[in-house]
Amino acid sequence: MKKVEIFDPAMCCTTGVCGPSIDPELLRMATVINSLKEKGILIERHNLANEPQCFVDNKLINKILQEKGAEVLPVTLVDGNVIKTKSYPSNSELAEWLGVNIEIKQMKKDDGCCCNTKGKC
Repeated sequence: MKKVEIFDPAMCCTTGVCGPSIDPELLRMATVINSLKEKGILIERHNLANEPQCFVDNKLINKILQEKGAEVLPVTLVDGNVIKTKSYPSNSELAEWLGVNIEIKQMKKDDGCCCNTKGKC
């Protein structure tokens, strides 16, 4: 089985799905990742603000950041190989790389969010 790792830029929480105005792309990624995990796909997401050591320990990511800076994030690895930089993979790209059908369940704001009940981090 393939392993996917997504190295996110620094965000306020692990998914970036928080605060009063949620980026639809981050909501899509959180939803897709949950769907893939339900299928048993090994997928990890690393946030630069919360897990900086992961960026240091991964020699490939460390080298990319030193050469290109944080503007290259997000970076997606599949089985340790860089597949995409500077934007998140589309649902169809992930489906193709992993050989799976991606069915999306609608994610609500409170699913996987670090916000309190008033929508503030």
